[in-house]
Formats: sequence, C-alpha cells, structure tokens
Amino acid sequence: MSSDIRLAFAHPSERAEATAGELRDRISLRDHIREVEIGAFQQERGTLQRVCFNVVVEVRLPELTGAGGVDDDVDKILSYDTITEAIDRGLAAERLNLLETLAALVAEDILTDPRAARVFVRIEKLDRGPGALGVEIVRDRTMITPVEEASADVIPLVVLLGNSVIGSQRLGAVLDQLEARGAPVILCVPAGAAKAPEAAHPAAQRRIDLLAMEQNAWVLAARDKRCVVVGTRTELDWAIKQGQMSVWAPSKMVLDATDAPAGDAPEALADWLARAFSADAVLNLPDLAACEALSA
Repeated sequence: MSSDIRLAFAHPSERAEATAGELRDRISLRDHIREVEIGAFQQERGTLQRVCFNVVVEVRLPELTGAGGVDDDVDKILSYDTITEAIDRGLAAERLNLLETLAALVAEDILTDPRAARVFVRIEKLDRGPGALGVEIVRDRTMITPVEEASADVIPLVVLLGNSVIGSQRLGAVLDQLEARGAPVILCVPAGAAKAPEAAHPAAQRRIDLLAMEQNAWVLAARDKRCVVVGTRTELDWAIKQGQMSVWAPSKMVLDATDAPAGDAPEALADWLARAFSADAVLNLPDLAACEALSA
C-alpha cells in the first residue's frame, strides 16, 4: 500500500503530522463512540446507531515559562473537554442528516477557542454496512467565518392564530395590531378545517398532522403578503433580526429536534417554539373575541 493510501486511512493524528506546515502541539480524542440518530434515509429515523469520533486539534505552542521550561498550568492549555463538549453540542443542536454537517459543527465549535489552530475530524457510522462508513474534514482558523453577534435582546412575539381569525376579513387589522407591539412576530397555526388523512402508523400520522399545519400556514400566507412561511431555525433567526413577520412551518424543526415537544397539538408546538426563542409565553388568539384585547 502506498504511503498516500496508507495515510488516507490512517488515524487523523498521523494525517495531521504528515501535513503539518509548522511546529504545533496536538491533542486527540480516539475512538469516542456515541449512539446517535442521524441519517438522510427514512429507515434511519427513530433509530439509534453507533457513530465513532476521532478528532485531532493542533494548538499553538504554549509559552515556556515554568520550571524546566514548561508552564504546568491546566488553565493555559486546551482541554480534552473542549473536544467532547463540542461533540455534545453538535449532537444536541438538532437531528442531522449528514455526517459532513456534524463534522463541520464540531470543528467550527472547537476553533472558537483561540488556542486551537487546525482541527481534523473523522466521523464514522459503524452499523450501516460491512465496514465503517465515514467522512473526514480539516478546518483551520482561516476557513471559519466570524460568527455575527446574536441579537440576544430581541425576543419575538409568538402568536397562535385560530382558523376563525385566519379566515376573517379582519385578519389584516389583527396583524397590524400585532406589528404595533414592536417585536418581530412568529405566527403559529393549527391544521385547517378540512379533516386530514388517517394513517395506521403513528410516525406516518405525525407527519400528516404536521403537514396539515403547514398547508394552513400557506393559506395564511396567501391572505397577507407580510406572512412569510419559514421552516428552519436559520430562517426564523434572520426574520427576527430583520424585524419581519413569519409563519412557522413546523415539520423540519420538530422532526429534527433533540428535545422533542411535549406533544404535537398546536398549543404544545407553539409553547415549545416560544421557549426556543426565550419568549415568556404564547399569545393565543383562537377567535376574534380574543383579538379584541389587542386594542385594549
């Protein structure tokens, strides 16, 4: 086997050494196995599979100031916990389809530590085939886009609209009153009045029920151009920063959640979304009578 082929399958620590451009120390995590729900195929949903992490972090050399030329201070070195905690955060953020996405999240998280210079991340699925199926990525500080400061002080107004409000001629006036409150608005909706199909399997029925809410979200969007249907956390974050009104399509965020909502009723989903954005409570407007209080 040629040296190039050998290195292609070698542990990331060997690959880091072989591609080193300057003298750096390295810390590594080997064969860290977690049980994870991940994958783009339907048969990978609702199923845990073993995933193996191998990570190497190249760090800037410490100052040689202590006895014997080394400063023996744990607070001045990059801890192994930096690696394991980055993995924990990557797994906790949301359910992912791709190992590549998870690897990038882990690498970029580690590189937020100023002592980290370059990161090798290899992730392998151990249960999907006759061998280990995986990806390996390399990231360094020059490849990471600085993260914008989050608008932590901007808390959206999460509103659950009933069907009688969605279909009312007064919908525009209700939206005017919500906008007048001065906070970005996220509208949640129930399923429409038409009965959704019924399926014998709970997982199938859950998807049908979530899609029924999304259909109703598009009905609302068609009634007022301010109502923009969005389905991801990234889209919602952007809309909040822009002070815009959104209608939440829940399927992706709910199905990919690692902290699943208490239930799939519209009220439970709206409460879950509100907590995700640090909103104190959901403004529930099931009918026009409840909307009267907006102008009070």
